[in-house]
Amino acid sequence: MLDIAEELNRWVEQGRDFAVATVVAVGGSAPRQPGAALAVDSEGTAIGSVSGGCVEGAVYELCVESLDNGETVVETFGYSDKDAFAVGLTCGGVIDILVTPVRADSPGREAFRAALSAAARGEAAAVARVTDGPADLRGHALLVRPGGAYEGTLGGHPELDRTAADQARALLDAGRTGTVTIGEDGSRCGRPLTLLVESSVPAPRMIVFGAIDFASALVRVGKFLGYHVTVCDARPVFATRVRFPEADEIVVDWPHRYLESTETDGRTVLCVLTHDAKFDIPLLELALRLPVAYVGAMGSRRTHLDRNERLRGVGVTELELARLRSPIGLDLGALTPEETALSIAAEIVANRRGGSGVSLTGAHTPIHHDRSRAPAGRIGSVA
Repeated sequence: MLDIAEELNRWVEQGRDFAVATVVAVGGSAPRQPGAALAVDSEGTAIGSVSGGCVEGAVYELCVESLDNGETVVETFGYSDKDAFAVGLTCGGVIDILVTPVRADSPGREAFRAALSAAARGEAAAVARVTDGPADLRGHALLVRPGGAYEGTLGGHPELDRTAADQARALLDAGRTGTVTIGEDGSRCGRPLTLLVESSVPAPRMIVFGAIDFASALVRVGKFLGYHVTVCDARPVFATRVRFPEADEIVVDWPHRYLESTETDGRTVLCVLTHDAKFDIPLLELALRLPVAYVGAMGSRRTHLDRNERLRGVGVTELELARLRSPIGLDLGALTPEETALSIAAEIVANRRGGSGVSLTGAHTPIHHDRSRAPAGRIGSVA
């Protein structure tokens, strides 16, 4: 649900009633992951997607029905090999869908409102809902913020809310969306119920060093993938808003000095496009020792070998050098800035999701990789 938070938040502000269908769990080759959502308002307007098209029509009707009767339901869709025209996932997967009405009289409306508002502003927040348990608990929502503060209720014992908040905070801290099972009364030994916890965290950062034409294309791709993109270059004549209108930030500073002063985390990707030793060496010496998700550097293979020797000369270890993706990007035969940006983005996605980078044609690798340990950005932004 939080993957379409901006649109849903506008609906809430406009006082619209709507029903939202959220992917709870997936199996096999399902096209969308938990947290993906489709919503339908009282006028029949639909936004979002839960299956990439396979079962959208049936889920739309479920939303209309839920909005009409005010009931929260869970529906399972799978592949139908007996009737190719039956409603199902043609890809062969299975998805569980939670459909929740958000009306003026809905018990969880205020928690939904707060969660959508926080996610739309790019603030960290998680929302928990019951997907498997007593019917009277469905439709409620619990908003959890960093640090453990929470709003709303799941409609049961207060201890249930406290336990659910603790579980949701753990997923929020990891930037993950998923399900957890706890006891109905909040204990470990009570009758079990399952919660869907959706986490929304600020967009991950992409920092592009080197204000060149390839950087301009990479900024556009980075924004498309949901990154908060910063361009950094020591040359003010090149690092300008005119050259990079889509960048979130433009910084005029020596790259290594900026990297020392800015915040990074385990989701940050660093793309070094300067291919100039006076910039590259101090920057990469620092970058390769930071706990970031990706460090890539542009340059020819000869530049790469020379750069590695220079990095060894300033004390960078072989283990640290092994983190460097250089020459940057996957082998797509790219020539233009746009093609090169695509190859870089493809390598970043493969690194994040555990992909091999090989063609799927003839390969015996899964199409969707389970990288639950990989921190997520805002749901659906960099998924």
